[in-house]
Amino acid sequence: MARRRDRWRAPLTLLASPWSPPPWMKTKPAFNGDGSLLPDCRDAWALHFVRFIEERWPSSTCRSGACRCRTSQRRRRAGNPAYIARRIEECVFVRDHLGPSLERAGLGGVKILVWDHNRDGMLERAHAAYCDPEVAKYIWGLAYHWYGDARFESWPPRSEVPFTDRQRGDAQIMELRARAGFDNVRRVAELRPDKHILFTEGCQELGGRPLSSVLGDWKQGERYAMNIIADLNSGCEGWIDWNLCLDETGGPNHVGNFCVAPVICDTRRDRVLMQPSYWYLGHFSRFIRPGARRVLCSSSRDVLEDRHRVRESRRDGGRGRDEPDGGGHALLAEGCRGGRGHAIEGGDRGGTASVDHHLRGPCGGGRGAWRAQLAR
Repeated sequence: MARRRDRWRAPLTLLASPWSPPPWMKTKPAFNGDGSLLPDCRDAWALHFVRFIEERWPSSTCRSGACRCRTSQRRRRAGNPAYIARRIEECVFVRDHLGPSLERAGLGGVKILVWDHNRDGMLERAHAAYCDPEVAKYIWGLAYHWYGDARFESWPPRSEVPFTDRQRGDAQIMELRARAGFDNVRRVAELRPDKHILFTEGCQELGGRPLSSVLGDWKQGERYAMNIIADLNSGCEGWIDWNLCLDETGGPNHVGNFCVAPVICDTRRDRVLMQPSYWYLGHFSRFIRPGARRVLCSSSRDVLEDRHRVRESRRDGGRGRDEPDGGGHALLAEGCRGGRGHAIEGGDRGGTASVDHHLRGPCGGGRGAWRAQLAR
């Protein structure tokens, strides 16, 4: 990674995520479980953040704000390290311990993110953190995950909303709803537009299925597209996958929570399998570059509810600011059967472009139902 950073002359930004304080600091002396930080250990835990940064990056790398620290990690799955921080506990820790400790150590440029759990509770946590100016002044932004979508996961409580299909003889159909909470990203962005929002973890859990049963499933890639586009349109500024690569079992995983990853390394047959999510993530990484800006867009077709348009920026060294270069990209996600052709109109220049199906699937008889168009 360091060589790639030097080659592209781009900063390497790292996010440090402690899943749990040491057991002796917790109400329950174990890494896992639902223990919380002991009040009299808050200074010691804050010092752990400071020492980690100082020892890991003895130069001034993090002092310029290139490292981000998350203050809590809410995981209750049996066996996983867990750190349960309630609203007031997290606020007190940031305000009275972590923020001041970083500043005293000359690390005031380190960016602190709070929450680091699912969308369903992110607005509540953001409100608690931002309503106190003495807490908010230390917080760079809020981190969150995607878990809780019953369309892709077996664990969340769900509701089945019945509908009738009038075009197919009033056939009964069901829509699954759980706790995905997509709208909460936008609400947090509206609550404090001056703060930042990062997606910091997402993966497709197998839920007891063998990995072989989902290899090559393009619906998994569609999930990435739907989430990334919805989140970016709502104010998210960055998106981090959880597992870059896993082995042929979907692991290793110390609690048996096996998952799918963009890259599967089959150690038994000595081969590498690129999964649909790899190509989806690559598409976003190719067309959405650092410094890009969102452009207001809308759709006249519900099937294109997932769409995102960005305008490229270039660094103007003379004036020291980013300026549009006149180019743009439109990214669309369509999870459908029997799709139709679409067109993209650009109001700024009055141009129109038809959608080219770069990644085809059930809609067109190819591999996946995700479609994208480059519109310049």
